[in-house]
Amino acid sequence: MSSAPQTASPSRHTVHLPAPTAWPIVLALGTTFLFAGIVMTWAVSLLGAILIVCAAVGWFHDVMPRERNEDVEVVTGIIEITSSRRQVERLPVADLHRKVLPVERYTLGAGLRGGIAGGIAMIVPATLYGLIRYRSIWYAPNLMAAIAIPGWSEKSTAFLASFHLEGLLVATGVHALASVLVGLLYGAILPMFPRKPILTAGFLAPIFWTGLLYGTLEAVSPGMNQRIDWLWFVLSQIAFGLVAGFVVNLHVRVRTHQFQSLPFSMRAGILSQGIEQEAHDQDRPR
Repeated sequence: MSSAPQTASPSRHTVHLPAPTAWPIVLALGTTFLFAGIVMTWAVSLLGAILIVCAAVGWFHDVMPRERNEDVEVVTGIIEITSSRRQVERLPVADLHRKVLPVERYTLGAGLRGGIAGGIAMIVPATLYGLIRYRSIWYAPNLMAAIAIPGWSEKSTAFLASFHLEGLLVATGVHALASVLVGLLYGAILPMFPRKPILTAGFLAPIFWTGLLYGTLEAVSPGMNQRIDWLWFVLSQIAFGLVAGFVVNLHVRVRTHQFQSLPFSMRAGILSQGIEQEAHDQDRPR
């Protein structure tokens, strides 16, 4: 008679390890506060410096003049894992069955044209906001220029509502660069959403990066954050997204380089007899 399998009895022993300490995470937190105070206030940097000094003293005290250690009891043993199932179902997986995604993409020209069209469409709600709220068409471009010109975010409303050649030139450059970059981004991400590309480009993406920009400005420049009317900002972003996504979606997609490098039989979706036989063999229960 064959003897039943026996499980080895667990053994106990100790491992000599360094004693746990919280000073490393305190040091990391202090370093974060130290640099965060550069864009917030000096009090945050002061708190970070205090935490760094306390963490350094505490950490060195744990390792000098003698390192603190402790013995941890460890129980080792062989655990046999069994299953009540008699057969495990497996899906056939082979390199020949893998898809190349994305199969198609838009050209850089499509993204460039979409960004330019979206940038022009975005000007309309931004200008309407300036006319309705401040009776000036220059408020929106001057507010955009305040992103790049130091001190303009603290200027008065009358200053931002008046014409300034410097502000117009800076706002034009910032707006053109941002529109082109976002347009190229749309050209790259729209093939990933083949079912509802206009919905993604026109509504979901603008809401996402508006929330991201709101959180960033709240921490970096609260004064600039308070000057922006976020409802009108979202409307202008939606106008950009709808027009840019529509223009990009009008262009014909081209095959990716990875897809073009595949054999013709795979690009045409044809499976050879050998591949079909291999898939059938993998489906057979073992």
